Amino acid sequence: MGFSCGIIGLPNVGKSTLFNALTRAAVPAANYPFCTIDPNVGVVPVPDPRLAKLSELVPTEKVVPTVVEFVDIAGLVKGASQGEGLGNQFLGHIAQVEALAHVVRCFDDSEVVHVHGGVDPARDIEVINTELALKDLGVVSSAISRTEKLAKGGDKKAAAAIEILQGVLKPLDQGQPARTVTRQMAAHQWEVVRPLNLLTTKPVLYVANVSEADAAKPSSAALRAVQAIASQEGAVVVPICGAIEAQIAALETEEERVEYLAAVGLSEPGLHRLIRGGYELLGLITFFTVGPKEDRAWTIRRGTVAQEAAGKIHSDIARGFIRAEVIGYDDFLACGSEAVARERGKLRLEGKEYVVQDGDLMHFRFSV
Repeated sequence: MGFSCGIIGLPNVGKSTLFNALTRAAVPAANYPFCTIDPNVGVVPVPDPRLAKLSELVPTEKVVPTVVEFVDIAGLVKGASQGEGLGNQFLGHIAQVEALAHVVRCFDDSEVVHVHGGVDPARDIEVINTELALKDLGVVSSAISRTEKLAKGGDKKAAAAIEILQGVLKPLDQGQPARTVTRQMAAHQWEVVRPLNLLTTKPVLYVANVSEADAAKPSSAALRAVQAIASQEGAVVVPICGAIEAQIAALETEEERVEYLAAVGLSEPGLHRLIRGGYELLGLITFFTVGPKEDRAWTIRRGTVAQEAAGKIHSDIARGFIRAEVIGYDDFLACGSEAVARERGKLRLEGKEYVVQDGDLMHFRFSV
């Protein structure tokens, strides 16, 4: 799987509408808070034209894209960290995902009620960030209390951990995400914080839900407000019009979808931009395995070495790793086949410490 992404935000900002469009699922999207109580989960294939091209060059029985799991989490409200609006239950759902898509309403519509009376992205983002920060504040405070007891007993590691945890506590106490400090942490510092599974350390994409009129060239003041906040946090912003995405999802054929996109001035669906944003945010890349049985895409983090990549396929392959046969995607395209790539010296033999590159075609040799 590519990654799991929780869709969060205030009620009535377009979360379920977006989820429906992304997954083409029939999830209620009613005009009232808490329409979504249990999280809806949708698994979406990652659009990658490279895999389609490979399947043309390497006829196969099955083509398997990598996927993203989207989790539609009910709207949070002020007081969620104290249990308001079933807040504790919803915050627990957030803890289970790798990244967050924070949907922020950037459109006016008198027929869609805003829980705070009007569109104000900065205020809406602050409400959500504050509730998540308050939840994390309690977790970190408890961890400091536990660690202080160990430090009083002479545990030097505990004393060092307290200093790290207090550094995390400072932004949380101000209602700011912990990631404002954790993204700059050294590995040994992160190992102290990581087991706490803090909500505000999760990478965030801000999904600016813009109007249809603003979809092709989004530049509204509301969007700029989201971009300014994201810049301060080191987050990614993806402008999407939920209404247009819903229309695209309702069309039956690819030809109809292409025509509709052209008519509204877009070159691709918002899903593609959202997934690319997620890959960028998490530092993910794709490698491929091809053959007569299966052409398949695999997602790994940038910097993954060959033996670790082999483990994505099966732990036995990683355990018995001998070598990897590697062809770069562009080289494979130019050669047209593995045989020609081998003849032209484009197939390389790499060891277990080889750092896999985006688009690599890989065949692992192993023995167990």
